[in-house]
Amino acid sequence: QVEESAINLWNWAVTKHSGSVISDEQRAKLRFVACRLVCLCEGTDPPEGTIRRQILMSMKTGKGWIDIGKAELADGFLEIAMGSIEKLYAKLLKRSNDEADIHVHKADVEKDLFKVLSYQAESAVAQGNSQKAVTCVQRCKDMLMRLPKETCYLSILCYNFGVETYEGKKYEQSSFWLSQSYEIGKMDVKYSTGKEMQAKVLRLLATAYLEWDCNLYLDKALRAVNLANEESLHPAGFFLKVKILLKSRASDEDIKAALEEFLHREVSLDSCLNTAKLLLEHGRESVGFDFLKSVAERFESSPDLGRITLVHIDFLLQNKRELLAKQKVEEIIIGHYTGKQLLPENLNQLHIILWDRAAKKYEAKNYSEALQWYNYSVSFYTPGQIDQNLAKLQRNMASCYLHLKQLDKAKEAVKEAERCDPNSIFTQFSVYKIAVLEKNTDKAVEAVIAMGKLAEKQSQHEDKLLVNGNTGTDLLSLAAQIALENEQQVVAIKALEYLSEHSQDCQQVFAALKCLVRLMLSKVMAENEERRDKDINSMLTYLTLAHRRLAEPFTEENLTGDRRILEAHWFRKVAWNSAVQFQNCPEKMRDFFVLSFKLSQFCPSDKAVLIAQKTCLLMAAAIDLEMGRQQDKTPSEQMELLTEALQHLQACKEIWKVLKLSGEFAKDPTDKLLLLYEFEARAKLNDPELNKLMESVWEQPQMEIKTLEIIASLAMESPARYPLLCKNALKSALSLHRQQPVVDTVRFSKCVHSLINLSLPPGVTDLEACVLQEVWGYFEDALSMVSSTEAYPEMEILWLMTRAWNTGIFQYSMGNYKEAEQWCGLGMRFLSHLGSLKKSYE
Repeated sequence: QVEESAINLWNWAVTKHSGSVISDEQRAKLRFVACRLVCLCEGTDPPEGTIRRQILMSMKTGKGWIDIGKAELADGFLEIAMGSIEKLYAKLLKRSNDEADIHVHKADVEKDLFKVLSYQAESAVAQGNSQKAVTCVQRCKDMLMRLPKETCYLSILCYNFGVETYEGKKYEQSSFWLSQSYEIGKMDVKYSTGKEMQAKVLRLLATAYLEWDCNLYLDKALRAVNLANEESLHPAGFFLKVKILLKSRASDEDIKAALEEFLHREVSLDSCLNTAKLLLEHGRESVGFDFLKSVAERFESSPDLGRITLVHIDFLLQNKRELLAKQKVEEIIIGHYTGKQLLPENLNQLHIILWDRAAKKYEAKNYSEALQWYNYSVSFYTPGQIDQNLAKLQRNMASCYLHLKQLDKAKEAVKEAERCDPNSIFTQFSVYKIAVLEKNTDKAVEAVIAMGKLAEKQSQHEDKLLVNGNTGTDLLSLAAQIALENEQQVVAIKALEYLSEHSQDCQQVFAALKCLVRLMLSKVMAENEERRDKDINSMLTYLTLAHRRLAEPFTEENLTGDRRILEAHWFRKVAWNSAVQFQNCPEKMRDFFVLSFKLSQFCPSDKAVLIAQKTCLLMAAAIDLEMGRQQDKTPSEQMELLTEALQHLQACKEIWKVLKLSGEFAKDPTDKLLLLYEFEARAKLNDPELNKLMESVWEQPQMEIKTLEIIASLAMESPARYPLLCKNALKSALSLHRQQPVVDTVRFSKCVHSLINLSLPPGVTDLEACVLQEVWGYFEDALSMVSSTEAYPEMEILWLMTRAWNTGIFQYSMGNYKEAEQWCGLGMRFLSHLGSLKKSYE
């Protein structure tokens, strides 16, 4: 049952593989399983049919492993096959009666033995076991007398071994196998591989000798190639012979003789040209050029004659025979206009040769020579012809004329290029160069704009003869450089602006933006204030673009992390310095500070950067508040400015929290400024969060008098109106004034003045007694201070006296005589402290 299953599996693998259902490797694995199962089922004395089947299965399994590159797995099965062949032969001998039967059985068995030995040779070569392979092949050779039909197979097998070892650079082994292949091929003419194959073997053998040791085996290589040519004439054989003769440093006469033989055969033009190239590469110029002349005569009537001339020109140029090369080119030009035109592909090749020579002359700064070679190329174009290559040619010629200071000729060449290809960025670049040299700013700007638009549309093809591999943005960069070298800043700025907007190269963008910023700064410094505004806006635009490009995702190849940080530092410092520089323009100053903050966010958050960020935001908030106080602002504009200020302050507070953790900012006024700025913004926005802010203020154990006075002032500054909050702040300030060891009487007097005005507004008649009582207390505080110091401002004493007296008069008019007497008496008490003004009021 097992044996039957194994045979079914084997047959299934055969059918499925022929239908391409399973791969070669899968078939090898299935054969492996089936073959092993059959071997396991073998009895002590298997019948002949079983042995034959086992031989077949083992051979094919081994061969399968060799074919998929797993030769080491094949050896075991090939050994099984060999053992089974021996068993079969022994079994056949047992039943043989005479010598004739023995010969029949031996012949029968040898066919399989031959195959197994050849497979073992394949496996050995694959595993690098050269000795075993040689032994196996030798045994096969010994059988060829009895198996002549296998001659071709064994010859090709040895050839394949030769190819395999040659490719592995094992030239000694390769030469052995190729020699064996040739010898075996000669053993039986009837069943040989044929003369063509024998010649092929010998040519590879000659090549192997050359690669193995050119000096040592040169004679063997020459004999092999001569034999190959005797077996079967082939261009490759002649070519190889010439190569060997050149390697052996043979005389020109010997080489010429070989070439003569070559030319007497039917050979292709390609073979002739390859041979000519070989001769010239080995320094046999005289022989090579003579051979080219002979080839030209041979193919005189061929439409491919031009190819020979091109090769001739190419080699003349390589051997620095320019004059002869030029003569050949001029002959072609004459032929072009006398009915002997080159084939289109040959003409294209000629253009390539001419342009290449011109480019080399251009690189060597030999512009006159370059023009001569370009002019040869131009000769093949008809007048009025429109062709992109002609445009490219004219641009390159214009470039040469510019170097030769021949501006008029350069302009003519550029006009021709415009006619042929106006939508090429390279054409516009040529137009631009002419305009810059002529100092035609308008024309140069027009060309830059055209270049910028073309750079946006698509990436242009490389123009190898002008700027090797430059893209549109690279040309814009070059355009800016040319403008700067020619002191045309307006043009340079336009080119750099396009470059910074459209380049995908981050480093190129930042270099352009830096250049723009520097140019614009120098321009702004030289301008009067009326013309500055536009250029300051341009600077803001450049810095904003720098911020946008820094914020884009980037790869390490395009912009490293360290480089990004360096760029951010540079731009943030420029923004900071610009803010300081343009402090006469608050709005611009604010914008620069905000940009400096935004750019600093790409820098590591060290102490210096955090301090800079805090300062930027504080300054931006302060400027927003200052602009919000201006009378010309509409309510909506004022609201917008106050809202922005609040946003800056919120961000600043978060940064300040981080900075304070270091404990190094004990005397820093930032807390006070944040409080005052936030109070002003929220008060003027009528923000409900104001009360929460003031609760935190009242809870602070130590508030500066000045801070409280400013809060009081801001609480009543339009559009804010918080009299109660103002009064509370002034009361707190007055209380703190009293606690000072030395009272600032001027500030004290102002505080009292403000409190009295808040509580007793001028013109208000309907006052409650409690209010009057409160105000009386302020007058008493002031009187106490006046009595204790002579530094109290006299005008403030006069004002206090007048307010008290007028309040008494008002009470008198209301019939409140007791209150009138009290308030008038209070005024009289202030009178006694007046100085020079006392007599006037007494």
